[in-house]
Amino acid sequence: MKVKKQHRKKKYLHKLNRKRMHNKQRSTGDVKCKVIKEAWNHKKSSYRNLHEMGLANDPNKVIKIPNFKQEQLRIAKKIANNGESDVEKEKIVTRVPPKIRVAEALEQEAKAPRERKFMLPKGQVEFITYLLDKYGHDYKAMARDKKNYYQETWKQLRSKIKTFMGIPKQYGEYLKTRGLLEKDENEEELKQQAKALVMDDSD
Repeated sequence: MKVKKQHRKKKYLHKLNRKRMHNKQRSTGDVKCKVIKEAWNHKKSSYRNLHEMGLANDPNKVIKIPNFKQEQLRIAKKIANNGESDVEKEKIVTRVPPKIRVAEALEQEAKAPRERKFMLPKGQVEFITYLLDKYGHDYKAMARDKKNYYQETWKQLRSKIKTFMGIPKQYGEYLKTRGLLEKDENEEELKQQAKALVMDDSD
């Protein structure tokens, strides 16, 4: 007697959007880089797109890890053939990718100078401004101050003050509150002023 298979009744799930699910599975994600996004062709695969832009899809294939065993074998073959390699080196014709401008634009963007976003914590700023107000630039006197809880040396304190003076936003606010900064001075003038103050502290 043949056993009758029990088939589960298929139900249509109204809560699922099949079109959206299908698009999500096929999607490679939103390209966030503006230069790559403009040159991206959605009809081609990610490998093909990156290859045409002169970029690597898999860095392990582009920059291969040297194999010690294969290198030793190649040297042994060269010695056996009296310094002549049995495999003639073919001339490799390097083709320039059609969208090489993308790789060049990314390289220029990487080399471009960036705005410094480093900021000192509020507690450190308060401590540094307290020392500057009390001792000016006498770092050895700062090291003997009772509020120097961590027993920092005068050179360590000098390094912290130099860092503070190299941040135009925080150092500018300090100078403004003390009335030492003119209204028309911009960030470049402020940096030059900070460098001038630090120049004589190299002892």
